[in-house]
Amino acid sequence: MIFRQMFDQQSSTYTYLLAGEKEALIIDPVLDRVGRYLQLLGELDLKLAKAIDTHVHADHITGLGALRDRTKCVTVMGKESKTDVVSMRVSDGDRIEIDGVRLTALYTPGHTDDSYCYRWESAVFTGDTLLIRGTGRTDFQNGDPRAAYASIFDKLLTLPDGTLVYPAHDYKGDTVSTIGEERRFNPRLQVRSVDEYVAIMSGLKLDNPKMMDVAVPANLKIGMAQSELDRKGLSLTCPEAIELIGDSRTILVDLRDKSERAAHGFIPGSVHAPYSRLEENVQPGGMLNELARSTDKRLAFYCAYGERSAMAVQAAQAAGITNVCHIKGGLDAWMRDKGPIER
Repeated sequence: MIFRQMFDQQSSTYTYLLAGEKEALIIDPVLDRVGRYLQLLGELDLKLAKAIDTHVHADHITGLGALRDRTKCVTVMGKESKTDVVSMRVSDGDRIEIDGVRLTALYTPGHTDDSYCYRWESAVFTGDTLLIRGTGRTDFQNGDPRAAYASIFDKLLTLPDGTLVYPAHDYKGDTVSTIGEERRFNPRLQVRSVDEYVAIMSGLKLDNPKMMDVAVPANLKIGMAQSELDRKGLSLTCPEAIELIGDSRTILVDLRDKSERAAHGFIPGSVHAPYSRLEENVQPGGMLNELARSTDKRLAFYCAYGERSAMAVQAAQAAGITNVCHIKGGLDAWMRDKGPIER
């Protein structure tokens, strides 16, 4: 098991790397530090499988887009996020898994309306919801002090006292705390009611983050991998894809994780080939490569929102599979267009 806590001095951001033997995930990456993350991954001989942002950050530009482009990793945020780069969206209680690591998503709105924390074994990555001897401000990006109070007191503070607290920021040099410490010593948590907490947060009168006007728009519009496929005519609309169900000339390929299929169902007749195994599956001798060669059928990839499937088309083409496309917008668009689902 590998765990690393990294620090960006300019934005006082903590980024976390967790890994099993071969796969890694990263939480709250900073764009300016992507080179260092990639160097560390190479030194540790790790493949980046997933990159997570706890919320849309206002004080730095996220590294999610750059990591996606450099490593083809799955980008993860909460379903409430308006960011375009996300290829997997989670809800409260969902599991995020790679080889050797499992996180549980905790929806904790208040700092922003898309804030999530992630529990890992005896630790919790709290984003900006709970800081060391502080809490995240609630005065922009649809922040809400009442929602923050509920997220902290009704969710985070119900975790065992010994749970380690790893925040997304610290401005005093602290690196880790515990739930028990924060309950006893965090000055903003020494309140007797939600109204008292609201009064504290409403009275802070803080200046906006210096990079807010740049970072928030940049973090919302990073650029989608599937846009390029649209221009090349390699995207299917959902109505077009619905017509392909039962078509003997096409194989529908579901790239989502097993947990996503269990939670949301799948397109009837589709083959399951998880994105985490894409590289081996599209190479000569791999399942998808053999399917394409032996059957002479078109592979039509789909995922949750169309991002993983767009990257899969690019990877398949690079491996020599030419008869390939993807379903634009993924299962999210499919369900909006009333496409059939099996569970």
